[in-house]
Amino acid sequence: MAAVHPDSVYAALSEAERRFTANAVAGLQLADDLEATLFSSEPHITNPINIDVDHRGRVWVCESYNYRPAVNGKSELGVGDRIVILEDKDGDGKADVSKVFYQGPEINAPLGIWVMGNKAIVSQSPYVWLLTDTNGDDKADTKEILFKGIGGTQQDAGIHAFVFGPDGKFYFNYGNAGRQLVDGQDRPLLDKYERPIDFRQYKQGVVFRCDQDFTKVEILAENFRNGFEVAVDSYGTMWQSDQEEPGNGGDRVSYVMENGNFGYVDEMTGASWRLNRTNLEDEIPRRHWHQNDPGVVPDLIETGSGFPMGMTVYEGDLLPRKYWDQVIVADAGQNALNSFPVQPDGAGFKCMGINPIVEGKRDKWFRPTDVCVAPDGSLMVSDWYDPVIGSNKMKDKSRGRVYRIAPPGTAYKVPVFDLNIPEQAVQALQSPNLSMRYLAWNACVKHGWAAEPYLEALFRQYDANPKLRARALWVLNRIEGFNYRNLDIAFRELNPNIRITALRAVRQRNSDPTEYIKRLTSDRDPQVRRECALAINHNHTYEALDVWLQLAQQYQGNDRWSVEALSIGAYDQWERIFPAWLSKAGSNPGATPAGKDIIWLARTRRAIPYLTDLAADTTVSFKSRLRYFRAFDFFHAGYEKSQALLNVMSIPSSDRIEVSKLALLHLDKSFVTNSQQGLTALNKLLDETYGTEHYIDLMTRYALESEQDRLLKLALDKSDEVIGRDAGSLLLEQAGISYINQKIGTLDDTRKSALLASIQTVGSPESVYLLRSAATSESESAMVRRHAARYLGGSWPGEEVVVKLLKEDRLTGEVKDAALEGVKNAFREDIRAELAPFFPKPVEEPVATQAEVKSKKEKRKRRK
Repeated sequence: MAAVHPDSVYAALSEAERRFTANAVAGLQLADDLEATLFSSEPHITNPINIDVDHRGRVWVCESYNYRPAVNGKSELGVGDRIVILEDKDGDGKADVSKVFYQGPEINAPLGIWVMGNKAIVSQSPYVWLLTDTNGDDKADTKEILFKGIGGTQQDAGIHAFVFGPDGKFYFNYGNAGRQLVDGQDRPLLDKYERPIDFRQYKQGVVFRCDQDFTKVEILAENFRNGFEVAVDSYGTMWQSDQEEPGNGGDRVSYVMENGNFGYVDEMTGASWRLNRTNLEDEIPRRHWHQNDPGVVPDLIETGSGFPMGMTVYEGDLLPRKYWDQVIVADAGQNALNSFPVQPDGAGFKCMGINPIVEGKRDKWFRPTDVCVAPDGSLMVSDWYDPVIGSNKMKDKSRGRVYRIAPPGTAYKVPVFDLNIPEQAVQALQSPNLSMRYLAWNACVKHGWAAEPYLEALFRQYDANPKLRARALWVLNRIEGFNYRNLDIAFRELNPNIRITALRAVRQRNSDPTEYIKRLTSDRDPQVRRECALAINHNHTYEALDVWLQLAQQYQGNDRWSVEALSIGAYDQWERIFPAWLSKAGSNPGATPAGKDIIWLARTRRAIPYLTDLAADTTVSFKSRLRYFRAFDFFHAGYEKSQALLNVMSIPSSDRIEVSKLALLHLDKSFVTNSQQGLTALNKLLDETYGTEHYIDLMTRYALESEQDRLLKLALDKSDEVIGRDAGSLLLEQAGISYINQKIGTLDDTRKSALLASIQTVGSPESVYLLRSAATSESESAMVRRHAARYLGGSWPGEEVVVKLLKEDRLTGEVKDAALEGVKNAFREDIRAELAPFFPKPVEEPVATQAEVKSKKEKRKRRK
């Protein structure tokens, strides 16, 4: 007998039956060789926003039932959100016990949880809470504020979950609503150099790292929109997904290059991706993140439109091998838990595609919010379970699920270790579960030299998983009195990731690790050299300069990861680095791909002449030179920049008009309008481009009063074309309503109507006032009134004025008919409803009687 396909079984269920927990797993589509078990569900949990799995295999659920009460209604319970512990006692992959660890009115729509033994960190703007169970009854007895003053209360883009890194530090992030934080006593945070952090220096969402006592806070990367969680692998490499604005299709996963700028807003102006800029990316998702701008770290992959949330790096071996060491992201918007196979690519990485693990293709209510690795290597996945996601909305407040994902028939068996025994502590360090690794890491450090032989044995086990060896190296580096012999071995390892780990580890223990950096400066692997460049960020020694120059000499070009690492290494040091590089780059430093990239990135006035040469190089395509014009935007106004751009304009070429326009758009406005040379160049180009979009672009930037009459002529002559409406809009903005009114009084009816037509789509209060006045003025001709009334429908504010005039009975006859013609295709449903009574009702044909129908049939028969 043929097996019944799951799709048909699920399709046969009623809508109500599909919501039953008994059918929860049936609504999911699993990848081959995996099965899902419903670990827990309502009524034990509701609205799980984030989870963690402790060293005992228990799932801690951070609920967010009180999410956005202004949008979704207040909780009828009148109490705060809960932290719930779920435990499977018999190993069948289903929770048998549910306990409330904490609930209180101050826990209000939290976004993250991290569990470390008897303690839990709960992240919820404006606070980060530390909840502690002091007597072992699985109830929080004490509550402490770790951080406060964080923006994003009741927002998705506030403070998010903490995670444990292999270096023994905590990593966390906030989205672009976070803005800043202070400690629990309202004191400014100090960085690792004991300096107060100036949050004004950092843009949008950021990634943090701190010590386990929540001091020495570092900002590791900036300019994200809303990364929901950081994932750190055993080498110390950071990964993060990022949510773009809803509907833009630009969600992404990033390798978080240390001290990188990730391009959510323009570095210099803070503008969003919607503002036009030179060298605009061809693909819209890449535009969202300013991927063509110098100084922006490239994305690993753009994942489309969704709602990526929690994530992890899978370092277990229970799942099939194809998932080992992969980044796994819970995407509530795409109803999927996806893995991203990543491979080295130059100094960075490339993603080899998207591998779905669990999908809600049958049940679109499946909204995975987080994923964690359990101590046995299985995955635990939280499911918000709701018909909607995003836009701050939720429609279901009674459901929530947690699933266990594992190979079919795999029992849930949690390994047990006695961390008081050094050997077992080292064994526990190899767990795929972060909470277990946290306890084991601290136990090994506490054991010190007693754990050293076992750690060294793991590190020297060359056929072992290199990530396990890296974990051992991190701990060895933190044991007091460490003699560095294993670190020396690591610097000579064949595996580049072990060499990278060694460099990262030594940087955390040495105030000046330059001697160690120099060991790897000529490394054969570009990823190791990348790490050397990142390591000299803010290092102003002569040795660091020598390191940068050696790295630059080895760079061959065409590797965005490498050149951005060089940029990070040179941050705030270009004034000394660039001249030193020029002395080694030869007489024509821009002749090579590597030289072009370094000139493109350099933030020093010394680079401007070379940037000018590249922008003016007519032997290459105009499009390939756009990056150099864009690079001028990253210099503040100055004589050198202005003179260089004017020089570019003077070079004869077939694309001189396009080049001249670009130069003028990148020049400082005050320089152009206050210098005869600049004005001459501008006026010449305005003459050459009159009547084109180039002319409009130049007038948009420079707003010359002397050009207003020509702008008026363009609006009148081309009022039925886009260029004419652009001219009309610009004229109204720059010359003002009094100028337009004065001109209207001098024009004949045809030209007057043309001028009104040129401003019909503007939608500003001024344009709507002009059209309304013309439509209702008894002194205007019938033709002008008709045209003005119809043009009111060219904008949404104009449509609203038409509705008001109709209700006030201010429009009659042909003028009323013209106004209705202008709004007959109104987009907004509420406007259409208000307009409906004013449109003539369609004539209904009378219903024929049975006798008439019978007579018509008989006539047709006779004709046949």
